[in-house]
Amino acid sequence: MLQPSGRYVEPNRFINYLNCTHKKPIMTQEELLYKDDVYKIIGCAMKVHTILGCGFHESVYQEAFAYELKRSEIPFQSEKILNIQYDDIILNKKYIADYLCYDKIIVETKAISALSPEHDSQVINYLKATSLKLGILINFGEQSLKWKRIIY
Repeated sequence: MLQPSGRYVEPNRFINYLNCTHKKPIMTQEELLYKDDVYKIIGCAMKVHTILGCGFHESVYQEAFAYELKRSEIPFQSEKILNIQYDDIILNKKYIADYLCYDKIIVETKAISALSPEHDSQVINYLKATSLKLGILINFGEQSLKWKRIIY
């Protein structure tokens, strides 16, 4: 029998597939990369958005976000200059991360009407270039806070 994915399985396994009884979730809450650290970072962003709402320039949100990170005792560096690895060399051009939290999470902030796939690509490229594994893309510019965890 053909599964929705296009692969053939025996009929009894297809029934289990439909009932999702044999499928393990892709990733459980316990397996999320840097789960607790991300939770704290997003908490700071939510507080900023709750107080300021949308409509301010990105630099206003960045200053308030840095204040909340500091208040929450989250180790971070703002406008952190990061090297870009290309093949076996370090390029002269550098990337300036909005924030580097816990020395392992890139946080990119925006204050725009909607995120686009280009913003995802931007964070993915930063992760590739720096060999870091996790980036968070936060948009303060919408009515409700939007954020994405991006893993590379």
